[in-house]
Amino acid sequence: MPTAPARPPEPGPATAPGRDAAPEPGGFTRLVTARPRLSLLIALVVTALAVFAGSGVADRMGSGGWEDPAAESTYAAEALEREFPDSEPNVLLLVDAGSAGVDDPAVAAEGRRLAGELAAEDGVTGVGSYWQAPERARPALRAEDGRQALISARIEGDEKTAAETLERIAPGLRGEHGPVEVSIGGPVAVQHEMTETIQDDLLRAEMIALPITLVLLVMVFGSAVAALLPLLVGIVAILGTNAVLRGLTEFTDVSVFAMNLTTALGLGLAIDYALFIVRRYREELAAGADVRAAVGTTLRTAGRTVLFSALTVAVSLAAMLLFPQYFLRSFAYAGIAVVLLAAAAALILLPAALMLLGYRVNSLDLRRLWRRDRAPKKEQGAGWGRAAALVMRRAPVFALATTAGLLLLGLPFLGVKFGTPDDRQLPASAESHVVQQHIREGFPGSPDGALKVLAEQGTPEEYGAYRARVAGLPDVLRVEGPVPSASGEAAYFTVLPKGEAVGPEAQQLVHELRAQDAPFETSVTGRAAQLEDSKAAIGEQLPWALAIIAVVTLLLVFLLTGSVLIPLQAVLLNGLSLTAMFGAMVWVFQEGHLSGLLGFTSTGDIETTLPVLMFCVAFGLSMDYGVFLLSRIKEEYDRTGRHEHAVKFGLQHTGGLITAAAVILAVVMVAIGTSRVTNTKMLGLGIALAVLMDAMVVRSLLVPAVLKLTGRWTWWAPGPLRRLHERFGLREGEAPAEAARETAPEAAATTAASREKVGADA
Repeated sequence: MPTAPARPPEPGPATAPGRDAAPEPGGFTRLVTARPRLSLLIALVVTALAVFAGSGVADRMGSGGWEDPAAESTYAAEALEREFPDSEPNVLLLVDAGSAGVDDPAVAAEGRRLAGELAAEDGVTGVGSYWQAPERARPALRAEDGRQALISARIEGDEKTAAETLERIAPGLRGEHGPVEVSIGGPVAVQHEMTETIQDDLLRAEMIALPITLVLLVMVFGSAVAALLPLLVGIVAILGTNAVLRGLTEFTDVSVFAMNLTTALGLGLAIDYALFIVRRYREELAAGADVRAAVGTTLRTAGRTVLFSALTVAVSLAAMLLFPQYFLRSFAYAGIAVVLLAAAAALILLPAALMLLGYRVNSLDLRRLWRRDRAPKKEQGAGWGRAAALVMRRAPVFALATTAGLLLLGLPFLGVKFGTPDDRQLPASAESHVVQQHIREGFPGSPDGALKVLAEQGTPEEYGAYRARVAGLPDVLRVEGPVPSASGEAAYFTVLPKGEAVGPEAQQLVHELRAQDAPFETSVTGRAAQLEDSKAAIGEQLPWALAIIAVVTLLLVFLLTGSVLIPLQAVLLNGLSLTAMFGAMVWVFQEGHLSGLLGFTSTGDIETTLPVLMFCVAFGLSMDYGVFLLSRIKEEYDRTGRHEHAVKFGLQHTGGLITAAAVILAVVMVAIGTSRVTNTKMLGLGIALAVLMDAMVVRSLLVPAVLKLTGRWTWWAPGPLRRLHERFGLREGEAPAEAARETAPEAAATTAASREKVGADA
């Protein structure tokens, strides 16, 4: 990487020999560079306000959001909570009596006492226990070995209120009580423990990622001063996004999982953008420009590309707004905010800092500590240039082999099975996970997988006939009810499916229940019903989301390149770069390979929204790297008109930087992947794999091979589209005419002749 001169040039015109004077800075450049101290002071004040505004944001977030609010299952769940507040217990006490057994008189007395103590707590209703339940309901509340039994209850209020109530009552219930030992589980306990675990894991991930990232940045830049700039940009973006999310919690539900994306993209993209801007700035200084001219040229070149890249990433993330689940929408909120704030910080604060630092951006070159030889430096990126030339010499081989390898890695995804998240997202040692695991393994049926059927406007005789028909369905283990409401206008049935809570039998039973003819209105809810409705909602919106991402990506890449073929290549190759991520998702997390090494419990399925989320994030990041490579190739092709030379030049000048950016982002994502929550682990490690595959395989091998095969047709566009691009297109660097004047008249002639030739052949 070129470095700036050891000392500033002598005062005088800020031009190098043989270079034209730098053009007058545009309005935006003047705005950014005119008052750099004022810009940084305003940024400091705004960041301080963001710290204040974003404080406590995690405490206001939810840990759910996987269900469709307009679905039948959601309607039934809300109606049951309204009409039958005691029908949906959300906290469970697992009472372990040991060898004495749950029917021992002393154990039974203690069980009834605990149930009474729980019922006396404020905000707790619907308390029931094995020792107080009707005879026909008791088997479901007693372990098959007779050593454990359940006490169930409902904590009132929203997610935050319920968590506060649980924190208040749990210490008095948990632990040893005479002949029994009590552990706490249930949905409220799972959600509360998951929120706390995510917050702790996020703090640890930041402590891991920041120092490693700083070391890598020092290795890339050499200068400790230059290495600190990307981190500062990332911190500003993260703090600003936390403030945005805190504001959104006043109006809508936001998932606590979105904070992981805020940290990952805040650091990752800020580092990407700062890497390209600082590098271009140092190149301009090394070429002889003064500080102001270097900043101006950087904003006109790398700055434009950063803005363009941010738009492509934001569009990919914005597609998640189409889905009704607030889990996905939360990632769109966080992702769009952090991308735009990272770009704004890189394009406003970073140039202001560079104006003040000047040539001191190269200060504190720590590479001197380990660089002992004084040998002449090799040409920048020479190894990448040789690699590009090799790939293009054997383009068909590299294209076919790389494509086949990527498709092979993605094959496991063909066997994907979808499910709903549960306690197994938590570590095996988590109390609520332990409780739910005992229930799954030791209690008859699947109590946490019971389906509820809400019946409205029926008569007792009609309810009785309906129950008999449902009890005869092949996938039904037991039917309980009907339980009438106080008004007598509604009732509900509890249907226990055979097999697991969201297994094939339970999912099939949902369809069978919904297909039953009844003389009254019925609605089915429960985990399996929510899964079916979630899959239906995603299936309905997914084509629209993919279409929006594809169309906007095609348009933006066309505006960058002026080509019809390159946008199509970009979309297809970006999709190929994600195959390894999707294959690993199933092979590792669904099938459980490496579960011991990575420390998670495989549920045998993948949460429905995760593939959508990971696709949107990974596709946007892939476009981020694609834009940086294509913009440099396009700039050189416009300058020389030589296609293969432009491809080699682009990879030579961006290959190392893209790889460094990908490695740094992968480090951040792997730090997120150290989370003890399985979905977060899958998100972090999956995105890290996708980013590395994109930078090291697709950008390094597949892109130059494909561009070689398409040859000069790469840059073809019909006449009307060419004229559209000439008027509205985005270019890195000066306009082609100006670039031609700066280099050689024959280069411009070659470019024009090449384009005319392609157009004529077309």
